[in-house]
Amino acid sequence: MDNFFLLALGEVLTIQTILLIIIGVICGIIAGSIPGFTVTMGIVLAFPFTFAMEPIQGLALMVAIMVGGYTGGLISGIMLGIPGTPSSITTVYDGFPLAQRGEPGRALGVGILSSFFGTIFSILVLTSFGPLVAKFSLNFGPWEIATLIIFALTLVGSLSDGAMLKGLIAAGIGLLIATTGLSAGGQMRFNFGYDFLSNGLQILPVLIGSFAFSQLMENVEKIKQNTEQGKKFKDINTNVKIPYRQILKDIWKQKFNLLRSSALGSTIGAIPAVGGSAANFVSYDQAKKFSKNPEAFGKGNPAGIVAAESSNNSVIGGAFIPTLTLGIPGNMTMAIMIGVLILHGITPGPLLFRDQPILVGSIYASLFVAAIVLVGVMFFLIRVFTKIAQIPPAILVPIVLMLAGVGSYALSNSMFDVWTLFLFGVIGYLFSKAGVPLTPMILGVVLGGQLEVNLFRALELETTWTTFFTRPISLTMIILTVLSIIFSTWQNYRMAKKRKELEQSEADEMNDDDFAKRA
Repeated sequence: MDNFFLLALGEVLTIQTILLIIIGVICGIIAGSIPGFTVTMGIVLAFPFTFAMEPIQGLALMVAIMVGGYTGGLISGIMLGIPGTPSSITTVYDGFPLAQRGEPGRALGVGILSSFFGTIFSILVLTSFGPLVAKFSLNFGPWEIATLIIFALTLVGSLSDGAMLKGLIAAGIGLLIATTGLSAGGQMRFNFGYDFLSNGLQILPVLIGSFAFSQLMENVEKIKQNTEQGKKFKDINTNVKIPYRQILKDIWKQKFNLLRSSALGSTIGAIPAVGGSAANFVSYDQAKKFSKNPEAFGKGNPAGIVAAESSNNSVIGGAFIPTLTLGIPGNMTMAIMIGVLILHGITPGPLLFRDQPILVGSIYASLFVAAIVLVGVMFFLIRVFTKIAQIPPAILVPIVLMLAGVGSYALSNSMFDVWTLFLFGVIGYLFSKAGVPLTPMILGVVLGGQLEVNLFRALELETTWTTFFTRPISLTMIILTVLSIIFSTWQNYRMAKKRKELEQSEADEMNDDDFAKRA
């Protein structure tokens, strides 16, 4: 694999690809630094620009946006006290107080270096464990792949913030959407007599509509609120100076925290449906528990920033492991990465390591180069990024909406794709209002085709369904699927019970207070 990595590094270290990585890192930082925009939206909007690129260049651009985006969230979190991305929430706990104390440069510097180390650590994890998982998964037949996809969908659905039933329904809707057009057996379905539905719904408009467009519709509602916040923060001093010696001392003092948080981030990132937010909170919590001064956390402690940002970025490498080796996206961002691969004619999975090792190596190399570019760009342009983080949504939203529409139209020069974007934007918006998670639906759309093909192949080879229960790996996946649903049901029951007890306790306290007043 080392030789393949060197060959891939040679492919990445070309002028065109390096320029794309620099552009991607800058765009990712901007996307992550603007509250409410998120790295996922940045990747979705950049998706159409990869069509005309070579696969390695397209992947390099997307990887660079991802690296920049996961780090960019610390800028608004530290300077404004508003996390730029959901996975940078705990960065605010100590970053903002440290900035308020008159040391924004120190807070930003510690966060940048921690992000860099977390990314490098995750690359080591990916290069070490990725090939091993891929080698093991070569034993997977259509039975194992089908049950693995079902397990991933139920896992994502059942872990949807206490909304298990809604998550599973969303996954089912995603699978239903994926059945539009020709089946694996060659039958036409759900085209309603329209030729433009014969090839099914394109992944890109569905992704942009259901995630980016619906998110922007929500942002329109918040424009007035954000404008008032913008007035509140308009006088923030963006003339930031980085104290390099001080941040190096801070990082060295927190070396064990850095290693532990990066390891936790990579591990959690490799688990489908968990993602950066969970890694952020878990790492911050562990840093606080292992600290000799836990009371200092939340008051501007650099240790909190180190834990938050190193775990945040180390999620990237971990999330790539199931994505590349099994074709199962570790999170929403990786679902889009699978879409990039598919549109370039590349099927993620164990055969990817065997058939296209240089392509896999180019992802490793792009992560490495993007991490180095990130440090240089962040330190050199930090003042610019702190100003960009304060762009009013009233200016940002129309521009992004235009880019979303142009990107969908560019897919096949068809207005039908633009209408698809609009339709799924409304669906995504309604889902959000109803508390239905979007991730299971999007994963259902992305993985639905693979699930159908592998079910069809499995039943072609063995006409009986009992084969799924007689093969050890597929049986294990079925058992895990059932256990995940049972565990989530029990967890939701406990949460509902605790909520009811809390409400009852509050009601009793109010009644006691009323009784005391009357007395």
